Amino acid sequence: MNTNKEYIELNRNAWNNKVESHVNSDFYNMKGFLAGETSLNSIELEMLGDIKGKSILHFQCHFGQDTLSLARMGAEVTGVDLSDVAIEKARHLNQELGLNSKFICCDIYDLHNHLDEKFDIVFTSYGTIGWFPDLDKWARLISKYLKPNGRFIFVDFHPFVWMYDNDFTKFEYSYFKKEAIVETETGTYADREADLELTTVGWNHSISEVVNGLIHNGIQIRSLDEYDYSPYNCFKNMIEFEPKKYRIKNFEDKLPLVYALEGLKK
Repeated sequence: MNTNKEYIELNRNAWNNKVESHVNSDFYNMKGFLAGETSLNSIELEMLGDIKGKSILHFQCHFGQDTLSLARMGAEVTGVDLSDVAIEKARHLNQELGLNSKFICCDIYDLHNHLDEKFDIVFTSYGTIGWFPDLDKWARLISKYLKPNGRFIFVDFHPFVWMYDNDFTKFEYSYFKKEAIVETETGTYADREADLELTTVGWNHSISEVVNGLIHNGIQIRSLDEYDYSPYNCFKNMIEFEPKKYRIKNFEDKLPLVYALEGLKK
């Protein structure tokens, strides 16, 4: 990628084109969500605790299910996403459900031009940091938007997962950040049969890169946990061994699939 704008526009186009398939997929269970089910998982719910009355900034909110689930728990939530199509859907859902969440459409790196307030919690989860080339810049934004003693709640897929090819048969990428990874894939994790062929640009980030980026920007690490399952059936060859807990069939419980981190703004 020659310019920041080029990778941003490629990714924005990809996510704009995924929204309709995602909204209509079993993966996102829109029927259950509209009926009152939360889209959040036990990992992040346990970390968040009682958030009633708390202000939350949600990075990369997609079309808003998690943002609105947080609002249903009594929080005042602002969701941010690159995709204008996703944000339009999020605003529609917010109105339909009678909630008061706010939504901002912009690249996260550009958020300082759209938002000037501080929050009790910054939250982001599952498949988010791989879209950023610079995690120090990402961590600076987290620090900027947190109140003193504010919490950062982060859950994502383990970087070990991103070393594999899509079929989990061989290592294809470095554990550490190298050059940009440009991929063109058909379908989407939420609907593998979707009539989509989209190009995306991403980067791998090690756990040490995440942790050190946060520490260097005034975020104290309070906990770091790793899990041998995913709450989502989003990779190939997965089996459900307990309700809403999935593993790669050939690896059973030997592979870390998710990690979760809580930080505190000093």
